[in-house]
Amino acid sequence: MSRAARPATRRRAARAAVGVRHAGVLLHPTSLDGPDGIGDIGPAAHRFLGWLASAGFSAWQMLPIGPVGRGNSPYSTLSSFAGESMLLSLDALVEEGWLSRRRLELARRSASGRGTEARGSTGRVGWDAARRFKRPLLLEAYEGFLSQRGSHRTDYRRFLESTIDWLPAWCALGTPVEGSPGETAFLQFAFERQWTALRRRATRLGVELIGDLPIFVGDDAVDRIAHPELFRLDRAGRPTVVTGVPPDCFSRDGQRWGHPHYRWSAHRRDGFRWWRRRVRAALERFDLLRIDHFVGFVNAYEIPARSRTARHGRWGRTPGRELLTALRRELGALPFIAEDLGAVTPAVTALRDAFDLPGMRLIQNAFGAPDSPDLPHRHAVRCVAYPGTHDNDTTRGWWRTLDAPSRGRFLHYAGGSSREAVRSMIRIACTSPAELCVIPMQDLLELGSEARMNLPGRAHGQWSWRMPRDWARRVDRRWIHATLAASARVSRTKKLGSGGPS
Repeated sequence: MSRAARPATRRRAARAAVGVRHAGVLLHPTSLDGPDGIGDIGPAAHRFLGWLASAGFSAWQMLPIGPVGRGNSPYSTLSSFAGESMLLSLDALVEEGWLSRRRLELARRSASGRGTEARGSTGRVGWDAARRFKRPLLLEAYEGFLSQRGSHRTDYRRFLESTIDWLPAWCALGTPVEGSPGETAFLQFAFERQWTALRRRATRLGVELIGDLPIFVGDDAVDRIAHPELFRLDRAGRPTVVTGVPPDCFSRDGQRWGHPHYRWSAHRRDGFRWWRRRVRAALERFDLLRIDHFVGFVNAYEIPARSRTARHGRWGRTPGRELLTALRRELGALPFIAEDLGAVTPAVTALRDAFDLPGMRLIQNAFGAPDSPDLPHRHAVRCVAYPGTHDNDTTRGWWRTLDAPSRGRFLHYAGGSSREAVRSMIRIACTSPAELCVIPMQDLLELGSEARMNLPGRAHGQWSWRMPRDWARRVDRRWIHATLAASARVSRTKKLGSGGPS
């Protein structure tokens, strides 16, 4: 198959999969186990794919995989096109012949002997320690790549040609993060090779990959620096208004995210070219995309850049219908999941339905009132059901802080006992009418609040949870498979495989 034909084929497969009743798991690759202080897209990711398929899951949902910005947040990515180099597998670089196995093992033994975070395989991601450990080895892999001849040099030239729209800007402006321009380009080439291998493995196993597209980009993102005309900036290049959400029952000051707002008139003039390129690039890596903050396609909260909180903002209109129309004209039916949470208005719902996009339902929100739209029996077929997402507490943590009336409603609805609350939640998520249900990996492991991925509004100490080394033995794979089969999310005739992590 030619390179040009590949994206369209993937989009057709993604659209076909959206309407099939199935189930997936929410887990960011950084949370995988492994030897180098942070999960990656190498052997551990391939083993996880095998486990997903053997348990009856057919989707893996991730958070954004771009280079992380402030606070190591994947939602403050430094590029809409580049991949996070800390997700690179050192073992895969050894397999390519670019890094010495002996050198890698010596480095790992040395790190283990010092007791550094970079050697840990459980607990939390130590971003700084992982960078200190991996950066020198990535540079050695680059030098090994330069010293070799062979077909990979032709592949590299083709990669440079196919990324001409964004890679030169990332090499020029992202070098304080990645190293020299040459090393920066090499890391993206290596990322593309490792990601392609992961995607092929997923396709063979029948597992679709679900990505996450943040609606905004960070103030320090290369996109903003390379294309200032697309953002609302002053003459000095600083944002005049920034993003966030207004005060609510969870935060009296609201949330000041700090991303620059788009200059939509400039996007309209060139037919939303930057957006079209951005979505095409994401769909080269994923089958489906969750559109983060879909509300922002109708209106977005604008906070004066000088304000330290989100108290004094206003809602501004955005041309979401025009943008989605431009994307549909280019892509056909849109393989998107609309994150329609928060300040959802009839206009947001109408926009979602006009483009036939599945929305989201969070079952943790369902038991505060008897008529909640998040109750599973009230879910539309055209939606995705979650116990909670990366922004919520784990189900065990949620249960421990739930008020007594809500607990009573849950137990009457879901059955079981307090000790079985997590399994009851998984079961009712699976039996929802929703065409897709996605279970956070923390809930499959029945972990508490210590495993929470993110607490919105808190800038530090987030995005760092990792699975324990023995995670596969902690999960009752047979119970999961039986639950998925009973709720018609896997074929009743499909046998439970013996595959999984080795």
